[in-house]
Amino acid sequence: MRGHDEEQESMFSYISLEKRVPLDHPLRRVREMTDRALRELSPKFSELYSRNGRPSIAPEKLLRALLLQMLFSVRSERLLMEELNYNLLYRWFVGWSADEAVWDVTVFTKNRERLLEGDIAQAFFEAVLQQAEEQHLLSDEHFTVDGTLIEAWASRRSFQEKQEPPERGTGSGGRQTLRDTHESRSDPEARLYKKSAAGEARPSYLGHLVMENRHGLIVKSCVTQSGTREEPQAALAMLAEIVPKIRAKRPAGDRVEITLGADKGYQKKELIEGLRELGVTPHIAEYNRSLPQWPNCLTVSEREHPGFATSQVKRKLIEKDFGWIKSVAGFWQTKLRGRRRVHWAFCLGAAACNMIRLVKLMPSPA
Repeated sequence: MRGHDEEQESMFSYISLEKRVPLDHPLRRVREMTDRALRELSPKFSELYSRNGRPSIAPEKLLRALLLQMLFSVRSERLLMEELNYNLLYRWFVGWSADEAVWDVTVFTKNRERLLEGDIAQAFFEAVLQQAEEQHLLSDEHFTVDGTLIEAWASRRSFQEKQEPPERGTGSGGRQTLRDTHESRSDPEARLYKKSAAGEARPSYLGHLVMENRHGLIVKSCVTQSGTREEPQAALAMLAEIVPKIRAKRPAGDRVEITLGADKGYQKKELIEGLRELGVTPHIAEYNRSLPQWPNCLTVSEREHPGFATSQVKRKLIEKDFGWIKSVAGFWQTKLRGRRRVHWAFCLGAAACNMIRLVKLMPSPA
């Protein structure tokens, strides 16, 4: 018998959102990791908010909503609020009931500065990374570094001459370059830059990652202004934070050999010398040694290190992390202005990327 196409609405629903989400849904594992990390951040949240006054929107729900935007490639916060109005899976992840009213989209704008001041994205990233470390999924010996171009929320036409350019430029010998004489009206910190000779110079930032080579998990991230010197400088700064923590965890007298793989763009004398001072063995790809105009700074022992070839193979895993952050999390072009905001969101995207990997790496709860 054919059923009737009735569209009578029900006034009540007796099935909770928790029961509607399948037990084997991958978002459940992400929610578990997120909630655990947010519980560790609860004291930091308490420091950011006053004890008096009207209760505001819980920062835990704000962060879950921002993670949801990255996980499902929602292109804007306005569209995220629209989808949260009718998507029950999204409501369950954020922690809403089925009848709870959606926020105004300006909620993110007003609360982002507070979360920026508390450096919540970095704290959340470290809390997620700690869960991976507890499962012994992180290597503390072999790493890879690389950078990628993040298009800024500005256009080339927004660049105008500065009213008071500096007397000494940032070019060689104090020569003034375009970044010294012009800046964008939309995002003054963005710079015109291109990573390849064939590409077009666009207003952009540089996003940097350090990855451990065992499972391809991100252990450090940062965003800098665009430039040819920024990649090696950022790599050295990130390793300077990572290496002391590794040494501190080891027993006294236990010597660990740390290696860093990278492409030819990191074949810079100042970077390699800095890595040697930190006790890190550089496994950086070299130019053709028959061409004297291209510098190669590795010693024979570094070049012939037994793990050099392995580091060069493993370093390609970092492209998967960049691919996910730029294509899925939407960082091929940031919608935020200012390096500080872009860095904050990029760090949160790196945490989301790690959680996607950890869903497959960490054992399922019984």
